[in-house]
Amino acid sequence: MGEVARLAAAYGCTGVELRCAPPEGLLTPASPPAERVRVAARLRAAGVRALWLSTYVRVAEEASRDEECAERLDALLNLAADVGAAGVRVFAGAARPGPEADARAVRRLRAAAGRAADAGTRLLLETHDSHPAAADVARVLEAVDHHAVGAVWDVLHTWRAGESPAESVTVLAPWLHHVQIKDAATSDDPRPVLPGTGAVPLTEVHAALAAEDYRGWLCLEWEKRWFPQAPALSEALRHAFGEPAPGEPANEAAPQPYATPS
Repeated sequence: MGEVARLAAAYGCTGVELRCAPPEGLLTPASPPAERVRVAARLRAAGVRALWLSTYVRVAEEASRDEECAERLDALLNLAADVGAAGVRVFAGAARPGPEADARAVRRLRAAAGRAADAGTRLLLETHDSHPAAADVARVLEAVDHHAVGAVWDVLHTWRAGESPAESVTVLAPWLHHVQIKDAATSDDPRPVLPGTGAVPLTEVHAALAAEDYRGWLCLEWEKRWFPQAPALSEALRHAFGEPAPGEPANEAAPQPYATPS
């Protein structure tokens, strides 16, 4: 966590998205109360004013019961309340996309929406896996119809699903709170490359967001955990944002946490 805070301070990142998956997550529902306080304080000291929990709850999966999903979400929302997280990311994760998967996601998100509002956070469904397109996520969110349930736009997945950035933003606009920026060499090869050096139309992404007057967060998602051959996170940050602040040199040799500074 010290490395995450150091990188955030070095590059002026005022928000951080943390992988929240037991047992290797930096912050998980198993984190004791004292650790939750320490994490929140350390990030605030680094100038981080917004935190997102990247969870792996799959609200449309067939393998779990509604009660199991509700229990996992409740534990995560308690964690979000303790650390002041702005959002809790979830996936759809259905093995068989379709009306039944949508209905499961709607039912489970709607059931947890009030708890999210009470925790001062949002449940954010990402364009991913069984629901990769903005149209897939919007279909669910329109049915949920609750202010505490919104969307994360992962620009890689909607592009690979065949949507243009303008189409994705227009569809997601009523629910969009968080945008994950990443780049890849081709639509068939998801390995991360330095932002702006690959094929993902990031210029069009920014233009589409500007056209919608989007004022939410942009997050550089760096998936080195899954792609060890990717450049270091510090290199990606330097490429995106310039050199670190004076007195805060990037440490190329340090372990690279799964963190997505915004």
